[in-house]
Order: sequence, then structure tokens, then C-alpha cells
Amino acid sequence: MTPYSTELRRTLGVGDAVVIGLGSMIGAGIFAALGPAARAAGSGLLLGLAVAAVVAYCNAMSSARLAALYPASGGTYVYGRERLGAFWGYLAGWSFIVGKTASCAAMALTVGAYVWPSHAHAVAVAAVVALTAVNYGGMQKSAWLTRVIVAVVLAVLASVVVGCLGSDASDAGRLGVGLSSGAAGVLQAAGLLFFAFAGYARIATLGEEVRDPARTIPRAIPSALGIALAVYAAVAVAVLSVLGPEGLGLAPAPLADAVRAAGLPELVPVVRVGAAVAALGSLLALILGVSRTALAMARDRHLPAALAAVHPRFQVPHRAESAVGVVVAVLAATVDVRGAIGFSSFGVLAYYAIANASAWTLSPAPASRVVPALGLLGCVTLACALPGASVVVGAAVLAVGAAAYGVRLWAASR
Repeated sequence: MTPYSTELRRTLGVGDAVVIGLGSMIGAGIFAALGPAARAAGSGLLLGLAVAAVVAYCNAMSSARLAALYPASGGTYVYGRERLGAFWGYLAGWSFIVGKTASCAAMALTVGAYVWPSHAHAVAVAAVVALTAVNYGGMQKSAWLTRVIVAVVLAVLASVVVGCLGSDASDAGRLGVGLSSGAAGVLQAAGLLFFAFAGYARIATLGEEVRDPARTIPRAIPSALGIALAVYAAVAVAVLSVLGPEGLGLAPAPLADAVRAAGLPELVPVVRVGAAVAALGSLLALILGVSRTALAMARDRHLPAALAAVHPRFQVPHRAESAVGVVVAVLAATVDVRGAIGFSSFGVLAYYAIANASAWTLSPAPASRVVPALGLLGCVTLACALPGASVVVGAAVLAVGAAAYGVRLWAASR
């Protein structure tokens, strides 16, 4: 095998794929997303969670069908290219790489903010360097570290659920499901919460590194999604039972505030550690996903061809991983993007809209098109329901990507 091989090795089984999906989904989002969602939906928070889960399920089923058919790195970039045409695949890859690179920097800064607030940028850069090195060492090392991270985060979330529901401050009357903020508020909350479900795409994005993909991926994606939904629902119910929709909407750190209100201040440091570890898990999975999409786009010359190289020993896209690590480290060292990545949710929804449109073409049978149709409608609806600034910035990012594609075609034709 030459140093310039572009083929990856299939090493992941069902369990590994499920864990990587969980590491992507059960990340820092659950520690922060509940507050903004509660502000948007009020008493309709649990309805918003249910809507997000339905859309995520449709997207997961569409992604699983496509990944089994096209088990290559790149996820929806590959599906869009093969089913809808080169432009739509490119647009999916563009929105994913740009949005998720900003998310990587945001997760790194979140780690820094929890671990050493006065030196958040330095800690963020160190986290990026360390996790890029782990990913560089091979997929099995990444999968092993993800198992450890998922175990720690699940243990922390379990302590929050048990502590809140078992306290005297817990009151089931605070769970009242209604539409105090109207249907628009519920949809906006669903759009915000959907971002936390989006990690199952990492399983599809790593399709080239999964053993027996036609069997493994359709099992791993819904399994990871189902576990994540159960965890999110339990955490949401526990926190709501203590803080109520209004208190949750005003909480700067929802889970830490919930255990404090439950009379368990000793759990606050545990929650902070859990949030930092969860952010590390999200960052690890994001770097994996972005580098594999960059690999796929480099193969088609949408990115520099050198990024398509695969390391002869570690069997990873080492140049793509290194490039992603450098860009994220520079962002984490120089700017605070935690409050400027609202477009990431818009980009993720656009990404999955293309996945559902791709799945629509797999079969002309009406029954086979129900799920992708619901998923496509849900993605478009939730994207439009996001806060106005997120919609505008997200649409602008897609427009820039489309313009770059057009310029590249024009230059190639001359």
C-alpha cells in the first residue's frame, strides 16, 4: 500500500458504531440546549422534544438506507452526489464542513470554559491537539476513548435524573404539556433540540470504516438514536420537575441549577465535569466527521487532492484530520464562536433535507417514500422556524458555497 492510498480499513462493528453515535449525540448539547428550548416553547418543551425526535427518526432511517447502499466516507455528500447530482452533494458537504468546523471550535471553547475559565482559549487548543492526535492514531483508539467518555457522561446524567426526581423539590405538576408559546415556539424549540440529535450522522459519515455496512449501519443508527432519545427525555422530565418551564428557560446552566434547586449542591461540580467530558466527546466525534467529509470531497477535487491521502499504517485520512485540527485550533485560539454558530443548526437541517431527498429516489413505491417525505418536510419546517438570525446566516453560508461551486465550474470550462 502506498502512502497516497485513499482507501480506509473496515474495523468498526455494531457496538463501536453505536458508541460513536452516542458520543456524538449525548454531548454538551444536553447540558445547554434545554434552556433556550424552554424559553422558546414554555410548557411545550416536551412537545418540542417529541417533534425533534420524529424528524430525527425520519432522517436516521433515510440515512441508514443510503449508508447501507453507499458505504463510503462522506455521508450525505456522497448520497446527494449519487442520487441528486454533483451540486447537491457538494452543497451538503459544504454546509457540513463549514458549520461543523465552527461547532468544533465552539465545543473546544466549552471544554476550556468548564476546565479553566480564565484560560479557556489555551485549554481549547490543547483539547483540539490531543483529540486530533488520538484520531490520528487510528479508529480503534478513537472508539475506545469514546466508550470511556460516553460511560462518564451517562453516569453524570443518571445522577442528575435520580437526584432531581428523588428530591422533595420535584413536582410532576411542573411537567404540564401545553402550547403557552404557541405552535411556533414548539417548532423553534424542536429546531434547537434537533441539533442535539444530529450525531447519528457520524455513523453514516464513517461508512467506509464499518464492517458489513449493509447490516451494521441500519442497526447502529436507530439503536443510537433510541438510546439518546430515552436519555434526553429522562433528563428533560427530571429538570422540568424541579425548575418548571419558566425556571428552566431562565437557567444559565440548566442541569447545574436543577441539582442545586433539588438541594444537592454537591452534585454541581459533578455536572460541570460531566459537561466538560461531554464537550470532549462531541469534539472528538465532530473532528472525525468533518475529516471524513473532507476526505470524500478531496477525492472529487472539491477540496485539495492531498487531503484524500490515507496513512499507510494507521489507516486514517491523516492529512484531512491534521488540516481540520489546525483550522479548529486557530479558531479556538483567536475567536469565541460559542455565540456565533446559530447557523450550524440551519446547516444540519439543510444537510438532512438533502439526505431525505436522496432517499426519496431509492424507490418509487409510495410506502417507501413516506419516511423521507416526512423527514424532508420536517427539516424544511424546523429550519424556517429557527431564530431569524440563524436562518439569515445559514442561508448566506449556503449561498457562498453555491457561488464557489459556480465559479469553479466556470473556471473549469474556460
